[in-house]
Amino acid sequence: MEIHSLDPARPARPAQGPLAGVGVIVTRPQRQAAGLAQKLAAVGAMPLIWPAIVILPPADDAPLIQAHATLGNYDVAIFVSANAVEYGVPDPRRWPASLRVFAPGPGTAEALAVVGIVGARFPASTFDTEGLLAIPELQDVAGRRVLIFRGQGGRELLGDSLMKRGAHVDYVSCYRRTGPQAGARGLVEALADGRAHALTLTSAEGADNLLAAIGADGGALLARIPTFVPHPHIADHVRAAGLRTVVTTPGGDAGLIAGLLEWFAAHPFSSKG
Repeated sequence: MEIHSLDPARPARPAQGPLAGVGVIVTRPQRQAAGLAQKLAAVGAMPLIWPAIVILPPADDAPLIQAHATLGNYDVAIFVSANAVEYGVPDPRRWPASLRVFAPGPGTAEALAVVGIVGARFPASTFDTEGLLAIPELQDVAGRRVLIFRGQGGRELLGDSLMKRGAHVDYVSCYRRTGPQAGARGLVEALADGRAHALTLTSAEGADNLLAAIGADGGALLARIPTFVPHPHIADHVRAAGLRTVVTTPGGDAGLIAGLLEWFAAHPFSSKG
């Protein structure tokens, strides 16, 4: 998959803003990448998109259709990611008013609001499964029926923990993940030419896919630039994989951008190669 700059206007004058001239590699899945790229461009950055994970609908959508038909039987619905929202939300007009909805972070809650499901509760600080499990409303769930919208083969920690608290938990797989099918020649060229100055990664799986695609020489180039991740677990993973300068940011697109702004304010010459 080739790398692309998302600056549709292609202005004649140089980009302006606090990240002016900074080439930022965006590795989110395609649709989420577009949203982050637009926000980066708004502060002057030059987004370079290389989706490290491809999101596809489930091979069998019958369980999802059944889940939509029985939403009224549940007390709590949890969407584990923005992808779960994109592929798992039914017509919002069919969403029962009594069904409380939860998300692991502001990005997923924002995605829910965009499609018409407002008021999702999410953690105050730790935007992950552990943070979700710490929300007060999810402590006393004995006898409650919980439906978890997730990707195929997702973690069991959330459901297992809620079942230990007495909840009746059902999972529904609403999407599946795969690695990119094309190569990363354009990405390696951008790194070699000094057009890429920062990397954003939002999952350990995406990091592995990226490093496998660019190979050892590309990995050496990638290790020269700072990597921005929204969770300590991802930071530990990419450090172990050989990326030396790793910055842990707050969650969501806003957190990644805040981390980039802080870094390049303190390292004003990093964007020049």
